[in-house]
Amino acid sequence: MTVRRIRTAAATAAVLMGTAACSAPGSGTANGDGAGTVVIGVASEPDTLSPLLGYGKDGNSKIFDGLLARDADMELRPALAKALPEVTADGLTYTFTLREGVRFSDGEPLTPADVVFTYDTILDARTNNTFRSELDAVADVRAVGRDKVVFTLKYQYAPFAGRTVLPIVPEHVAGGQDPNTGSFNTEPVGTGPYLLTSWSKGEKLTFKANPGYWGGAPKVGKVTMAIVKDDDVRATRLRSGDLDGAVLPPNLAATFEDDGAKKTYDATTYDFRAVTLPQAGAVTGDRAVRQALDAAVDRRAMVDEILDGAGRPAYGPLPVDDPWFAQGIQRGQDLAEARRVLDRAGWRSGEGGVRVKDGRRASFSLLYPSGDKVRQDHALAYASDAKKAGIEVKVESAPWEVIEPRMRTDAVLAGSGSSGDPDYGLYTLLHSSLAGDGFNNMARYDDPVVDEALDTGRRTSDEATRRAAYEGLQRELVKNPGYTFLTHIDHVYVLADRWQALSTQVEPHEHGFSSGPWWNLQAWRPKK
Repeated sequence: MTVRRIRTAAATAAVLMGTAACSAPGSGTANGDGAGTVVIGVASEPDTLSPLLGYGKDGNSKIFDGLLARDADMELRPALAKALPEVTADGLTYTFTLREGVRFSDGEPLTPADVVFTYDTILDARTNNTFRSELDAVADVRAVGRDKVVFTLKYQYAPFAGRTVLPIVPEHVAGGQDPNTGSFNTEPVGTGPYLLTSWSKGEKLTFKANPGYWGGAPKVGKVTMAIVKDDDVRATRLRSGDLDGAVLPPNLAATFEDDGAKKTYDATTYDFRAVTLPQAGAVTGDRAVRQALDAAVDRRAMVDEILDGAGRPAYGPLPVDDPWFAQGIQRGQDLAEARRVLDRAGWRSGEGGVRVKDGRRASFSLLYPSGDKVRQDHALAYASDAKKAGIEVKVESAPWEVIEPRMRTDAVLAGSGSSGDPDYGLYTLLHSSLAGDGFNNMARYDDPVVDEALDTGRRTSDEATRRAAYEGLQRELVKNPGYTFLTHIDHVYVLADRWQALSTQVEPHEHGFSSGPWWNLQAWRPKK
């Protein structure tokens, strides 16, 4: 984690003259309520607050805890478990011993049965959890005695312990409900440091400190997560004092560099921006088009100009500083190669410089979510680069409910990425068995070489075998791209300088709500 001042002061008229701040969603600095409250502006809200449907699966939930958690250095540490698991020599059995004295926020004690219920419900095909494949290795979960839970795996799965950051829910509350539609989805009960007090959909979620939290009652007594989709509006509200902190694009974060009352926090991430290139698309289904787009894009310019240096070029789903990254796949913009690929495939120059093949123009739509300035800028830069190779990319903004039905055939400026292990992010992104499964494998990518590498990497604990599999996978993605990977972005946060013990972790794609300097909100202390 670094605390830095963004270099370029990119003050924009949108910030200075943008939408006027609404009335405070909670109790922020502007209201004079002191260090015991915090109001944070985030771009989106969860669909559900139930871990049974995927909420908090990577940890850092404010309401729940997992058996394990990750510290600031992303190392696993005990949470609801009193110690790291005991693992048998064959790597197929993990035994956790629960921490004594932990209670849910309704006063009921945590038991091994709650852990078994949580995992069994998620693994039940009737539960609408699109992340179920992440627990594919689990054959059985059982309670042993008063304080032990034993997981039996179908096969050796090297990163299994990291999957047990999954939040645990109370069977006595959620067990009597339909996990897909029950009230637990919006009225959760957990063991975590905070309790949900209200949720106004599309506006805010409010939490209060859990006085009975096993880790000690938090000093920040009230937290409001204000849902502000538009980047410019978040910056405006932060400037006005309506928000205490916010996640912002780098250029907007830069406008606070001279504000001595605020600090900017920069978190490195696995979060990439990429363009999905569906194989079912009339144009994007042509491998030559996908290869040409990969060669035409200027990744370095995107990092420098869109992210103001707060990121890295993306040559695949893993960042260049990841120990699993396949060295040698780095590549710069090569418009001559892009044109050669299209020429060889029979795409000839046509009217307006747009190439044509068999009467079809090399033209397709690229969608990005409304209000997301970083994705908008990536999309426009991508379209500009593609045009130089003779491919027309028509950029459109739309809400996700409009984008989702079109993902099968239309390109989308997507974001994804998971920290912790290659399997965590790559399997759901690329495996053909998950094509079209919600937001998994959005490009509906289908490559037998990649599938085999994913299966090999998942089903062995031998590091050399795993390393070879993931290296081969990354090289195959260069030969047969289903996405054009653009950048790995740093997450940038601006926060009133009123607390201590703030830090950031290496973050996944999902951020803002649970990640950020507030990942350890329960440990914050007011500055003297």
